[in-house]
Amino acid sequence: MLNYILRRILYAIPILIGVNLLTFTLFFVVNTPDDMARMQLGIKYVTPEAIEKWKTERGYDKPLLLNHKEEKWRKLTETIFFEKSVTMFIFNFGQADDGRDITQEIKSRMMPSLAIALPVFVLGLIVYITCALLMVFFRATYIDFWGVVLCVALMSISSLFYIISGQFLVSKLWHLVPISGYGSGLSAGKFLLLPIIIGIVSSAGSSTRWYRTIFLEEMNKEYVRTARAKGLSEHIVLFRHVLKNAMIPILTGAVVVVPLLFLGSLLVESFFGIPGLGSYTIDAINSQDFAIVRAMVFLGSMLYIVGLILTDISYTFVDPRIRLS
Repeated sequence: MLNYILRRILYAIPILIGVNLLTFTLFFVVNTPDDMARMQLGIKYVTPEAIEKWKTERGYDKPLLLNHKEEKWRKLTETIFFEKSVTMFIFNFGQADDGRDITQEIKSRMMPSLAIALPVFVLGLIVYITCALLMVFFRATYIDFWGVVLCVALMSISSLFYIISGQFLVSKLWHLVPISGYGSGLSAGKFLLLPIIIGIVSSAGSSTRWYRTIFLEEMNKEYVRTARAKGLSEHIVLFRHVLKNAMIPILTGAVVVVPLLFLGSLLVESFFGIPGLGSYTIDAINSQDFAIVRAMVFLGSMLYIVGLILTDISYTFVDPRIRLS
């Protein structure tokens, strides 16, 4: 078991290093600091002096990989690569263009994002799996037919429609919850209720239909026929055996949303004015603050890799055979 976990962690290290190198290449080689300065200052009529001043203020005036002006280890440390890329591994993301510390901003904005994403993840998983099991239990009936129709209809509607419609009906027309904003403590609940409901509903169609497909595939396997031949009732076969054996694909699908638990939902946070990491990323893209965008790309990739490792570990609990692989 321990060897299995260590192998997965060792596999993840080169992947994270590769993502870091790719991010550095995109932000500093393909898009050079001079290009970033021109975008911030304006493409036309920008003097070389203004560009150099902008680069100096943000630490972009140093060499990319090797500083020949320094001695010994400072040849490597006094570079853009070390200060802007390597330090990310110790969660030192530097400063944004407006001078604020990115690490502190991430810490302060993490909880609002989690306050939305965690309930959506947990409640959504319960709702989707329950609905999928009911559709499979009543397969080939009107419940299953209209359930699939509803899922397809929900899949065909953009999440933007749910956001705008929810704000208009629930907030503006019925005045049940605030249309946007965020509060501290328990007062945040009234601001989070509608975004959580919209987050669950917007993914209900695709997720429920996907889980239904997984359960139907399991229903045609040999162990299900054996269980029925032993005289077990249909609901015991479905809820005790099929659900247990379908946990591996369920866990695989769940890992995709792990980064969202921290990074938040970009659209939901922006439309509802919630100061989370999602809206923080959107604002950085709009203002072309490359330091923040670079930090969020690295953080998102790291969280996704962590999610993959946790998923691999969780596999060992639902299928002991994996421990031997």
